[in-house]
Amino acid sequence: MKRLTAKLTSIAIITALASHAPVQAKDDVELVTCEESLGTIAIVDGDTQGWAEFGLGSPRPIINSLAVDSGCFTPHSPASSEPADFLMNVIAGSSEEVDQSIEIAKTAAVEGLVRSGAATSVMSRVPGAGAVMGMFNMFGGKKKRVAAGIKLLSPSTGLAVVTGSGTVKKSTLSFRGASPWGAIGNQAGYSDSRQGKQLVEAFVLAFNQVVAQEAAIRATPRPSASAPASDVATVNVATSMLAMPMDSAETVRGLEPGTTLNPTGKREGLFVEVEDNFGTKGWVSVEALN
Repeated sequence: MKRLTAKLTSIAIITALASHAPVQAKDDVELVTCEESLGTIAIVDGDTQGWAEFGLGSPRPIINSLAVDSGCFTPHSPASSEPADFLMNVIAGSSEEVDQSIEIAKTAAVEGLVRSGAATSVMSRVPGAGAVMGMFNMFGGKKKRVAAGIKLLSPSTGLAVVTGSGTVKKSTLSFRGASPWGAIGNQAGYSDSRQGKQLVEAFVLAFNQVVAQEAAIRATPRPSASAPASDVATVNVATSMLAMPMDSAETVRGLEPGTTLNPTGKREGLFVEVEDNFGTKGWVSVEALN
């Protein structure tokens, strides 16, 4: 598969943990490639949607292109009867905003591995795994920089499996002519602005970090088939699916009016556990449902 290459002056990619992660020369960045897909993904906008502040649309087409071009993930088909293996939650904004969101997810990533029983085996066989879980502290504090993050979530638990971040002060990717970066950026109008170009590069960095943690991704149990379509609940106001039955819990994904959800039968106070059509589970206030 053809590699996408570009100069990078703002940040070096974290040391790769997987053998297939890109080998890079000094000041170079490549989109990671995989010999086989790590699973199917459903891409959703996260809680920090900084691209809107730049007058840009959702980066989902960009992330979809990175997944396909790299061969590392397969986009989930909504028409499929099987749930997505993972929910890919994408965020963007200032370094501080993304850093805060990633820090919260980092704790959830460790918790998720512990709950699944995979933490000990994964950490023991992956050199530098402990450093990866703490690597996100290096981001933040640079308001002039544009940052992006990716949280790969387990649809079964709503918890983060792995996370990745990228921060760019000045993009050095080429968006001219037949450049593959231009083709990717044009899908969401990102090639026409400085911040858009920065975000494309930041998402590449974040994506590479996610794939570099292949061992943790492969160790994550895949979701079972979605719940039956009976007893469907419909979202009546814009709200969020939460990781826990409390208002202060981490957001798993945003929910727009009209979204259909399948209640699992669990209830805590004013919150009910639901499952979306991608197989993602979380908690929603009954006041937001029909």
